[in-house]
Amino acid sequence: MDNNLIILDNIKNKIHTIRNNQVMLDRDLSNLYNIETRALKQAVNRNIKRFPLDFMFILTNEEINYLVSQNVIPSKKYLGGALPYAFTEQGIANLASIISNNKAIGINIQIMRTFVSIRRFLSNNAGIFQRLKKLIKHISKYEKITTKEAK
Repeated sequence: MDNNLIILDNIKNKIHTIRNNQVMLDRDLSNLYNIETRALKQAVNRNIKRFPLDFMFILTNEEINYLVSQNVIPSKKYLGGALPYAFTEQGIANLASIISNNKAIGINIQIMRTFVSIRRFLSNNAGIFQRLKKLIKHISKYEKITTKEAK
């Protein structure tokens, strides 16, 4: 398998949907950039005006508990004890302006390509998703009818 495909797959596995946004967590980004999470957060805090709420937000304890319960992260300990920052695609693009080591630059390009490939997949398959949604709705109605009849 091509090394770029391996990197894209690895990045896709680190993109989560939280608050109806596709985001990456600070810990995952810092691992990809090969810097400490603490250093990433410090850089963000020094440049906080570049990160409005639609670019970056801090997870709540409830959201962290949900991520643990869904096996997205192994445990709260994985996060190092601090509430993690979640970055949207725009926030990740802004990270490139404040974290500019060569590794981070290359990874950021791969992350942007990954987000584009996800959008392309969703766009190309929108019709299938709509039909699936209708099918699920139809099955739910049928289940309700058959459940009533069985009683």
